Amino acid sequence: MNTKTLVFGMLAIGISTLGIAQQQTDSLTIEQLDEVVVTDSKFKLKRENSGKVITKITQEDLKRLQGKSIAEIINNTAGIEINGTRSNAGQNLNYFVRGGRNRQVLILIDGIAVTDASQIANDYDLRLLNADQVESIEILKGASSTLYGTGAASAVINIRLKDASKDAFALNLRSTLGTNQSQDDNDYGIENVSNSVSINGTIDKFSYLASFGHQFTDGLSAVSVGEDADVFNTHNGFLKLGYQFSDHFKVNTYASFDTFKAEFDDGFGLVDADNLSITDQYRIGVSPEFNYKKGSITLNAAYNNIERDIQSGFPTQFSAESFVGDIYNRYNFSDTFYTVLGVNAQQNDIESFSIPFGGTDFEQAINPDDATFTIVDPYANMVYVSDFGLNVNAGLRLNNHSEYGNHLVYSLNPSFKKDLSFGYIKGLASYSTSFIAPSLYQLFEPTYGNVDLKPEENRTIEVGTELNIKDKATISVVYFNRFEEQFVDFVDLGNFVYQYANSDEDFTASGFELVADVALMKNLKFLVNGTYTKVEEDLNLRIPEIKVNAAINYQLNDKAFMSLSYQYNDSRDDSFYNNVTFMNETVNLKSYSLVDFYISHKVIDNCMTIFANVNNILNEDYEELLGYTTKGRNVNVGFNLSL
Repeated sequence: MNTKTLVFGMLAIGISTLGIAQQQTDSLTIEQLDEVVVTDSKFKLKRENSGKVITKITQEDLKRLQGKSIAEIINNTAGIEINGTRSNAGQNLNYFVRGGRNRQVLILIDGIAVTDASQIANDYDLRLLNADQVESIEILKGASSTLYGTGAASAVINIRLKDASKDAFALNLRSTLGTNQSQDDNDYGIENVSNSVSINGTIDKFSYLASFGHQFTDGLSAVSVGEDADVFNTHNGFLKLGYQFSDHFKVNTYASFDTFKAEFDDGFGLVDADNLSITDQYRIGVSPEFNYKKGSITLNAAYNNIERDIQSGFPTQFSAESFVGDIYNRYNFSDTFYTVLGVNAQQNDIESFSIPFGGTDFEQAINPDDATFTIVDPYANMVYVSDFGLNVNAGLRLNNHSEYGNHLVYSLNPSFKKDLSFGYIKGLASYSTSFIAPSLYQLFEPTYGNVDLKPEENRTIEVGTELNIKDKATISVVYFNRFEEQFVDFVDLGNFVYQYANSDEDFTASGFELVADVALMKNLKFLVNGTYTKVEEDLNLRIPEIKVNAAINYQLNDKAFMSLSYQYNDSRDDSFYNNVTFMNETVNLKSYSLVDFYISHKVIDNCMTIFANVNNILNEDYEELLGYTTKGRNVNVGFNLSL
């Protein structure tokens, strides 16, 4: 019996024999019928009335995943593979969702889109985010451009940062010490240290929150043959102030800085090198909200500045700015009909400097006067929740891009829920389109850029069903089919000349996502999700055809909790540049399985918790990225103190 058959056989047996459970989403969180989700409509709606299967990672889940980064946590979600999370801490991250790439995943922080014009794909770098500052995460897969604009083609990851305590003063401290070693290391030295502190509270109508975090990681070389360890060092600061002027009007403001220094090696020759990547991000924003009888008006406005300094054999400096403003009116015509009308505006620009071949000084490579664009998008969304089970979510958006003119995107997402004596069964379907503008780097970089690039367009179809057994189980299966046109690729023009260009071919990615959550008994829960992804050969690099996540959570008593988790990643193709043939060659990386263990104990109720986790217990020897170091067995211990 081959590995794929074995894995899916175990998955099927687990679901069929354990089919009594509490309602949960993916392998992460306990769902209750009154839980609400917001990402698919911008309204707080019961999850059972949503036409999507949304992953919600709660604060309780995050407490049980202490010691992991945000990218590692999200990587346990059905349909998502974040490549780079199992390597050196400074490794670049690649987001593969339903066969898509980084530029097709949009990340929101507190409802505001965060993009990075200094990145090739205009994507947000999750390495900049401190997990201790996060309250919850919602993950909506599928095209969502009608609500969120360009880039929301395969997924929207909505990250909500923590709010101030209702008490006048609260203090939270968290510290973690751990190892950071490969499969060949056995010294178990302390090489991964992270600390965070937060003070927050509410005094009358004024609320405040200030937090600071730091992580230092050593011990692993970026490349597998390297002998010198490459350090990753990051600092995060966040300040949030709010004032409730009246029952109808409140304002939140925030400011943050995030910075990291990542040493890296020569990826071309896969040898040790004294390279350094420095990234500094500064964000400020304001979010006033006015509530009236049947609705509310919200403005989310933010300014984001990112500076990148790449110190290597090809030194480069980047500076990128973005302004985002999203104003929308939510209106409840009745308990069954909800509408959103809004306008989203963005401006992005980038400037870069490099040292020309044979030169000694930096010269401007990308001029911000040219490398800039603005977007002004009016949009509308409607949700209908009937009293006989039919729910409809529909939206329309007119993308008005300064480089590409107008593009209309739309979505239709009906679902039907049938209440049963033991719970409900729900069928869902959706048809949605999306628009992905080329990044400023792809357009204006002097060597590889192409100002004639056209925007990429995606179409996504979803069909699925969800079965809920009241207070017992939730099982869902979703089929997706995503069609890409005008795919932006990095092509070889011959004579060692490369450029970004639109592909003449169209591409399709399709597959199934299965999620089941099972309670074996009151304190013992089984959670599992599996994904099958079929991607055409030209786009399948680093994407596993089959991926499975599973966990058994056991609440020993009021104080102690433990979890055993498992992840299977199918074999994947990767590529490398052959210096002899001067051609890219494809290599197949073998499948692998990872087993992790976590335990926590409340030393003092509502005050102090100690925790420990062991990752890759079996010390599996595998490659996540061809030629790069992969983490072996590692141990983390820490504590969380709340006063």
